Amino acid sequence: MAEKTTLNVTGMSCGHCVKTIEDNVGKLDGVKSVQVNLEAGTVDVEFESGQIGTKQISDTIEDQGFDVA
Repeated sequence: MAEKTTLNVTGMSCGHCVKTIEDNVGKLDGVKSVQVNLEAGTVDVEFESGQIGTKQISDTIEDQGFDVA
């Protein structure tokens, strides 16, 4: 089942940060779409809840050096 979540992410400061998160989260199995809003400090993710959960998505973002609130 497709689910959507918005994560609050700190540490993003530029277009490279946006691309890093979109590329790394986007390649996870079960992730349908990723949209980073640099101004708001949010990451919107649409994913298949049967394949992946928010914890794995958050961990992937944190592995890139950002903090998920």
